[in-house]
Amino acid sequence: MPKAYSAKVILKILNKINFSIVSQKGSHIKLKGIRHGKILTVIVPNHKELAKGTFLSILKQAELTFIEFEELLRKKSSI
Repeated sequence: MPKAYSAKVILKILNKINFSIVSQKGSHIKLKGIRHGKILTVIVPNHKELAKGTFLSILKQAELTFIEFEELLRKKSSI
């Protein structure tokens, strides 16, 4: 079961795979990026701790597996 991540951490990881912030409405940040030849839109609520279901939904929107996310997180931490 994944631990709770903050929006700040998720945004850094998404930025690492070329997602860019395009707008924000209230606490919801909209990002766009290209993965697997498709333009994808991801919405991330700007919270200190995201619920498990919200986090998994973000991964699904970004077409990113939890394992890929963890690998990117480890690479970020080692810099």
